Amino acid sequence: MLAPLGFDVVAQGELGVAEAAEPHATFVENALAKARHAARATGLAALADDSGLCVAALGGAPGVHSAYFAGRDGSREERDARNNAKLVAALRDARDRSAFYYCALVLVRSADDPTPVIADGAWHGAIVPDPRGANGFGYDPYFVPDGSRLTAAELPAGEKNRASHRARALAALAQKLSVGRG
Repeated sequence: MLAPLGFDVVAQGELGVAEAAEPHATFVENALAKARHAARATGLAALADDSGLCVAALGGAPGVHSAYFAGRDGSREERDARNNAKLVAALRDARDRSAFYYCALVLVRSADDPTPVIADGAWHGAIVPDPRGANGFGYDPYFVPDGSRLTAAELPAGEKNRASHRARALAALAQKLSVGRG
């Protein structure tokens, strides 16, 4: 989505940039810290995101702690399984199962950019008690987007990539950048 605006995107791993810490309480603060970290390490403009699942009945948790909701030990698959088990257990008696995925994107032109471009996107839905589907990762087998009967893990990849919180945030960023160029 950024290619038509003249951006070449390179993953930070390809440039040898280590992952940044995410110590903040908000998605935007974490995304900004990650973007500044990458810009500082490369001397280039940087785009970073922070995202997670926010559940109404849990006061917005797991939120910025989504990846490590049930701890940091083990592989990604093991953490996902523990995170999902904790989520389902926490919602066992909940009437309100509404939730949304949220993504904050931050673009900095330099490490000390005083005016970062910030965009966000949300994908609303609900948490189901039993997992369905084999696609996706994280909470996807339990998340049913509004207007769908399928979980995010049952959606075809192309459909998920067009509708997700990340897609919405990227579309908002592309809109902000195209407006700024016009």
